[in-house]
Amino acid sequence: MSTPTHLNPAVATKRQWWHSSTVYQIYPRSFADSNGDGIGDIPGIISKLDYLENLGIDVIWLSPIYASPMDDNGYDISNYQDIAPEFGTLDEFRELLAKAKERGIGIVLDLVVNHTSDDHDWFKQAKCGRDNPFRDFYIWRDPGSDGGPPNDLQSYFGGSAWEFDPPSGQYYLHLFSRRQPDLNWENPRVRRAICDMMNWWLDRGIAGFRMDVIDLIGKQPDRMITADGPHLHDYIQEMHRETLARRDVLTVGETWSVTPDSALLYSGRERQELSMVFQFEHVTQRWDEVFGKWRSKPFDLVALKSVFSKWQQALSEDGWNSLFWGNHDLPRAVSRYGNDGEFRVPSAKTLATVLHMMRGTPYVYQGEEIGMTNAPFTAIDQYKDIETLNMHRLHLEAGLSPEDFITGANMNSRDNARTPMQWTDGSHGGFTTGTPWIEANGNAGHINAAAAVRDETSVFHHYRKLITLRKTHDVIVYGRFQSYLDQHPEIFLYTRTLGGERVTVIASFSDTPVAIDLPAEVQTEGEALVWTHEPVSQLGKEITLRPWESISLLTRN
Repeated sequence: MSTPTHLNPAVATKRQWWHSSTVYQIYPRSFADSNGDGIGDIPGIISKLDYLENLGIDVIWLSPIYASPMDDNGYDISNYQDIAPEFGTLDEFRELLAKAKERGIGIVLDLVVNHTSDDHDWFKQAKCGRDNPFRDFYIWRDPGSDGGPPNDLQSYFGGSAWEFDPPSGQYYLHLFSRRQPDLNWENPRVRRAICDMMNWWLDRGIAGFRMDVIDLIGKQPDRMITADGPHLHDYIQEMHRETLARRDVLTVGETWSVTPDSALLYSGRERQELSMVFQFEHVTQRWDEVFGKWRSKPFDLVALKSVFSKWQQALSEDGWNSLFWGNHDLPRAVSRYGNDGEFRVPSAKTLATVLHMMRGTPYVYQGEEIGMTNAPFTAIDQYKDIETLNMHRLHLEAGLSPEDFITGANMNSRDNARTPMQWTDGSHGGFTTGTPWIEANGNAGHINAAAAVRDETSVFHHYRKLITLRKTHDVIVYGRFQSYLDQHPEIFLYTRTLGGERVTVIASFSDTPVAIDLPAEVQTEGEALVWTHEPVSQLGKEITLRPWESISLLTRN
């Protein structure tokens, strides 16, 4: 994670190590099982570090590994300073940290501080009575005038966001599962405890934090405000002062509510908050207005290009973009944006090229680098995700047919990303010698890491090349973004320019050949950087791209 010495001095002065890095997200439960219990674990992750080093990864982001009753697969934390037994021990985490560092890889932890588990000692204490010192660590309210919940706030997992506690006669707030009570960030003791915990981990040498739903911590439920509360940025700036200042770490906030304007509040150079945020506009643009992600809109490349271009331009001078197609909450990239059938390989490569050649820090979700696909489950009992199961009940009550829900879940359920990592063509994709906690995808016979590493033309090696290019070309890291043919329904065309260098990226999002006339500004010749089908070193007035073909070309003045 050191700064390369060959950089343009003007660029090097503003460089952060994470500008040219690539982050790999691991969902520990589904990554690699070392002991045959069907659940991925820390020793399993350690066993795959050579694979990640070969890929060129600089940072591993671990979804939560903390002690948890696993109501929401670890996003319900019962002890922030211990490891869930099914994942391993603190000693094994220290070993992971050390062995990753030997390979030049940093470890970023998932910081889940909007809420805890109801099994956390803080909440157990809070439930002991209204006068307990930990009572105001959480958000409690008296019943409404009708004896029911204080107001109509709804949980993101469905139903009321308020749960009644009979012994005390009050309701507590939970924006997610009822077993995930929300912390009261207005309480300075809560903020102090969280900062102490963060420093405890940072002192052990982690490379930073991904901050779960961080835009919700400033909520004011009495005013029906959940995201972007009036003191949100005060809290994050305080967090920065107490934990992140003077530390050279990466921080990224999950912010579903963020806009291009508010992104700069989080990540502007003078804000003293976060390195970057995750924005989800390219994700939500395909969600139905009534049924959300459970009934998707058709893919619209023009709309997708508009979103990416808007964010590239908005953060071109200040702030920083995070670049991603998928994560543990989202469907598989090649199934969502590409063609996971006949053109799975070229479309997976093209999606990678389009994303990794933009300005920002790329995030690769486990299995994305081998083109893993959505899980074709046919029945609701195959799903394990609490959100999917809750929404199944609520959407059927609202009139969605069971068949339509399963169709939507096949496209968008969080479990699509959570099926086991496919390492080999063996049983359960080589993930475990036991019975996996969730069914493996049945296509591991031809989609697996072992085969991908052996094949120099695979999706894996395409990602490997892209990750290497980002480390060696300033123009990819810092170049100015300019898009072309914005209204073309099948072609994504843009350039990146820095000094006398320019990278041109042309990508087809079509299952059939596409012939286009190129704008004069991009007609050029130069060095082929990365391609799906064959290298192209010259761009004339006309070009015909094969299905899902993409090319990138470097020119120097």
